[in-house]
Amino acid sequence: MMTPTRLASAERIHADHATVKHLGHWTEATEFDVHARHANVVLDLRSPHIGWDEPLTMDLELVRATLTLLLPDEVSVDSRDLAFARRGRVKDAQPGAGPARLRLAGAVSDGEIRIRRGGNAQLTAMCSRAYLDDLRRAHREGGLPTVDDPARERTR
Repeated sequence: MMTPTRLASAERIHADHATVKHLGHWTEATEFDVHARHANVVLDLRSPHIGWDEPLTMDLELVRATLTLLLPDEVSVDSRDLAFARRGRVKDAQPGAGPARLRLAGAVSDGEIRIRRGGNAQLTAMCSRAYLDDLRRAHREGGLPTVDDPARERTR
């Protein structure tokens, strides 16, 4: 299997036999290094704090893993630098047509990358423990939850 190039200033996500979810406002990085083995990883990249002025880069090494990316509607995904060993594919039901780009590179072995936008991304975020905690926080403080829609600013 090909090993992806290591990015020096990348946000590193590692999951081994686990489920890892990063939802809401969790990063401002433009480079990601994701290593997952027998795992599920969900990354929310819909935050307005993420600058899409230049293409985001994601170096992947997935072995029997599923990576779910929650993206804004206008982001197009470039997966030409992604090498698949055995089974694997990128599932993108509604490709983005805007100027913002996400470049996927690296290796996937028996893995899958799922792209979710719009309402599907919102439902994916809502089916999580983080959303329930955010609802409780919003109720306590009298504001609105932001995990389901990171573009919505908190009130108060």
